[in-house]
Amino acid sequence: MPAPAHIDLNSDVGEAFGSWTMGDDAAMFRSVSSASIACGFHAGDPSTMAETCREAVAAGVTIGAHVAYRDLAGFGRRFLDCSPRELADDVLYQMGALEAVARAAGGAVRYVKPHGALYTTIVHHEEHARAVVDAVRAFGGDLPLLLLPGSVALERARAAGLRAVAEAFADRAYRSDGTLVPRREPGAVLHDEHAVAERMVRLASRGTLLARDGTEIRIDAASICVHGDSPGAVAMAAAVRAALTAAGVEIRAFA
Repeated sequence: MPAPAHIDLNSDVGEAFGSWTMGDDAAMFRSVSSASIACGFHAGDPSTMAETCREAVAAGVTIGAHVAYRDLAGFGRRFLDCSPRELADDVLYQMGALEAVARAAGGAVRYVKPHGALYTTIVHHEEHARAVVDAVRAFGGDLPLLLLPGSVALERARAAGLRAVAEAFADRAYRSDGTLVPRREPGAVLHDEHAVAERMVRLASRGTLLARDGTEIRIDAASICVHGDSPGAVAMAAAVRAALTAAGVEIRAFA
């Protein structure tokens, strides 16, 4: 299978809150093509959101809304047993808030990516998947949704007429069923930038990755995520970009 002509690199950014800092977003923007910006529910605050949007616009990086359960204390990594209506309202609220500061920075929200527990929950949770899709439809603008391949949410988005974009994770280990190894388990997060870069070249050239148990799994992804809050994230993003470019793959935003 030949390498694709291009692929997107995205990173979850804007995850500081008040005087608490997280990651080096400006440095990440030298490598990625899309920025999934926290919208204040798992991380981020108005000033952080605005500054991250300004930096993304200046770097020519596409802005996406990184929406989450309302869980600042848990960094959005805990399931919230809310009603579908409440979740849809929360997601719509986050998108609207980011769109306002993005416009002020000379940009706009171009896609939506759920975060953390919300992202993994809607792999299987029908009602919450439908709530996220409903919120994106209500917002309008035909925004794409960035989701895990094979997820219920991806199927629901396509059925609703939305563009559903499949994503792979550079710095996360996979189970043999194509889902992510939970962060609470050892080895869930990958830190060797050279090994990760080689994995992403394999993904781009073959469309496959090796799961934690050695199983070869197929992942048809149009975007690769490098988490901005991981130690060594800047170096890892640079290594992934360099390896893909050397393999003849252009880094280009999908939205």
